[in-house]
Amino acid sequence: MRLSMAAENYLLSIYQLEELGRRVTPSQLAEQLKRLPEGEGLGTSLPSVTGMLRRLSRERLIEMDKNKEIDLTKLGREAAESIVRRHRLAELLVVDVLDVDLYNAHEEAHRLEHAMSPLLEEKIRRKLGDPKTSPFGDPIPGSGHAVSNGSVLLSTAKQGHEYTVDRIPEDDQALLEYLVPYGFIPGRRVKIIEAAPYRGVIRLECDGEEVVVGYEVAERIWLRLAD
Repeated sequence: MRLSMAAENYLLSIYQLEELGRRVTPSQLAEQLKRLPEGEGLGTSLPSVTGMLRRLSRERLIEMDKNKEIDLTKLGREAAESIVRRHRLAELLVVDVLDVDLYNAHEEAHRLEHAMSPLLEEKIRRKLGDPKTSPFGDPIPGSGHAVSNGSVLLSTAKQGHEYTVDRIPEDDQALLEYLVPYGFIPGRRVKIIEAAPYRGVIRLECDGEEVVVGYEVAERIWLRLAD
């Protein structure tokens, strides 16, 4: 079953919120939808979101309880995994094959994912060597890769400890333009030089360079203890 572009974007956003461990409500979903590229043309007002959720419910893709918490149905989860898989394969394609800068990959992938047929998806998967994660460290559904139970948010990382970057936000272009030149990408080792909640910043060392991020940003970056 292929859905409209709008429906696919809703399912993708619900799936992403679940990955972050957040309750999925209409208001949370509206905020998540704002992270999509403007070219996707989605309305993000609460009435617009509520209207689309009613449609997804009629199509048996989601369920909403009395507290307005949203869950994917079995059919909805299969559709969500399909669009997320296409999106993350498209991100890898544009970065690894087409040499698109990492901070532009998310937006370019959105242009490709909706038009990707099952045949093309399979061709891309094979061309890329059956990848397990996106360039941002996110698992590709169906690849068998699971998020490490040992992953921690950068905001909780311990001063003086060394970590490996696990996942970084795919949808914050300004942040990526800051992090990527320092080599702050999945798989790189970093050391926490200073964790200073009272100053609101974390200082890290990455590839011999000092990187400084605020705690709000640190809530969106995942690390794992270095081997």
